[in-house]
Amino acid sequence: MNEFLLRMKSLLGDEFPDYLTCYDAPRFRGLRVNTLKCTADKLKNALDFPLEPTPFCPDGFYIPQDIEGLGNHPLHHCGAFYIQEPSATSAVEMLGVEPGDMVLDLCAAPGGKSTQIGAKLKGKGLLWSNEIVKSRANILLSNIERMGIANAVVSNAHPDTLCQALFEQFDKVLTDAPCSGEGMFRKSDEAQADWSAEHVKSCAERQLHILDSADKALKPGGVLVYSTCTFSREENEEVLTRFLSSHQNYELEDSGVTFGRPSMNYARRIFPMDGGEGHFAARLRKHGEVHHISFAENKNKTEDRILEFYDSLFLNRPFGERIEIVKDKIIILPENYNTAWRGLNILRAGVILGELVRNRIEPHHSAFMAAELSQCVNVLPLKSDSAEIRAYLHGEEIAAPPELKGYAAVCVDGMTTGFGKASNGRLKNKYPKGLRTLK
Repeated sequence: MNEFLLRMKSLLGDEFPDYLTCYDAPRFRGLRVNTLKCTADKLKNALDFPLEPTPFCPDGFYIPQDIEGLGNHPLHHCGAFYIQEPSATSAVEMLGVEPGDMVLDLCAAPGGKSTQIGAKLKGKGLLWSNEIVKSRANILLSNIERMGIANAVVSNAHPDTLCQALFEQFDKVLTDAPCSGEGMFRKSDEAQADWSAEHVKSCAERQLHILDSADKALKPGGVLVYSTCTFSREENEEVLTRFLSSHQNYELEDSGVTFGRPSMNYARRIFPMDGGEGHFAARLRKHGEVHHISFAENKNKTEDRILEFYDSLFLNRPFGERIEIVKDKIIILPENYNTAWRGLNILRAGVILGELVRNRIEPHHSAFMAAELSQCVNVLPLKSDSAEIRAYLHGEEIAAPPELKGYAAVCVDGMTTGFGKASNGRLKNKYPKGLRTLK
């Protein structure tokens, strides 16, 4: 660690003692409200601990140091919030996502930034979240599902292969590149143990290659945000300088944020002294005219029984009608998904409405997580502090009103968190086994 500390002393100058002092202070912990499902006021009223706003994101909040087991809270299960280090929300704020944008998150796992993008899209446009490591891609998919993002594609592909196939398709691209993780040192002894000058150098080379890939996917006129959770100049300013030198159709631009401190005029650095564990982000604009693309329509005729099943669960077909069957799964594709993109190692596009089981259709957890209470035909409302929701999340059968029949959404404080099948005053539990809590 001596070499790392010498580098930090060179980087911070007179502020270096302040940085060292941070190691004796508690690390920053936070969460981000998922505005697809919840509001900040609603979450504040539902949780039994205070939330204090962070400077990095309007939906981001600090949480007390002594809070434990927050991942088991019913409101976490239903996707009302995402547990996220406060400064990690900064890069998406700089991306400037608007509803209707086509957005690629190229290095997306575990999903904090992707789900932040998904909330900003408000169900319009398309989110493409990619992760090269399969196990991490599955975690990413689980978080996209939990947060109720219906207009997302999740892939497990090499960045260069993916971006070449998606040439100039995206309005905005986020490249939160794998890095040496110096901003995680206060949290992780393992990150400290893995650090070396050689690792920093190898990360910088990989980051530059990933940026080269990202360029292929971005439309002319589009925005690219590059970010890391590390402090080293080699992985931040020097990577950007090298990229801009070889891509003269790009320029750094002002993202309009005021958090952290400036670097290279418009890039932003965040140190623990600034209220977060550590982040670097910069917004770049690609010169050229924005062009529009057309999408291949799904021309498969949907069977009447599938539409009848759809209507038995949800009102007004909230996910659209671009329906296709993949093996035993009934998929509802996002509106802006091009069926020519099949074959890009896609784990999921859109939501799964149901599964074909022999001669019947079983609903899927995915669709209920993406639905709002008002869109569900049958609903079993529960309170987040009730014994019933705890039992449901544990996988138990619970009581239901006698008049409730058939498949029903289970809602927590008005937010969907799964489903079950009701009959005779009981709800048969359909909460996925891999998500259930342990007592």
